[in-house]
Amino acid sequence: MHGSATSLSDPVSVSVSAWLLVLLCAVSGGYCLRRVRTSGGAAAAEAVMGFGMALMAVPLARADGWRAPVLGVVFCGAALHALWLLRGGAHHTHHLVGSLTMVYMSLTAAVSGNGHGHGHGQGAGLPLLTGALLLYYAGYVVLGGTRLLTAGGPAGQPVAAGPGGPAELIRACRLAMGMGMLAMLLAM
Repeated sequence: MHGSATSLSDPVSVSVSAWLLVLLCAVSGGYCLRRVRTSGGAAAAEAVMGFGMALMAVPLARADGWRAPVLGVVFCGAALHALWLLRGGAHHTHHLVGSLTMVYMSLTAAVSGNGHGHGHGQGAGLPLLTGALLLYYAGYVVLGGTRLLTAGGPAGQPVAAGPGGPAELIRACRLAMGMGMLAMLLAM
């Protein structure tokens, strides 16, 4: 290679990527919040997840002390809500996994004392559990991307909007949050 190379460990690169993750999660949470009236509990759970992920990804210069425990409590509540949703079928299992993953990451951030939006990459967390979650979310993202690519059918065919909006937009929102979760797990 010739010339100067930028590193992902460069503070500016980390800050820009963290703020992009915040934006991605907040926009996904906002869209899910908009869907709550027509879609109900699952959209509400996705909105809480999106906004919580956005708050957890905010880069801070120092550990703030309040964010990790508060988010831990919020995501414990989200996990209980996901358990409640499981009465309607196993398709809500992903919400439970996501909520418990966020509890795990907020607990890890609280124990390591570095917040969550800053100081990543110091090997926080249990390697086996983190690895299993990385595999789960990598598979979720690949599967979600494949479903998104094949969802529209033949080119030029109009897409019908369901009760929560166009199916592709809902899938893209879920895919974006899955990628955000994968990015946060990779940054631990």
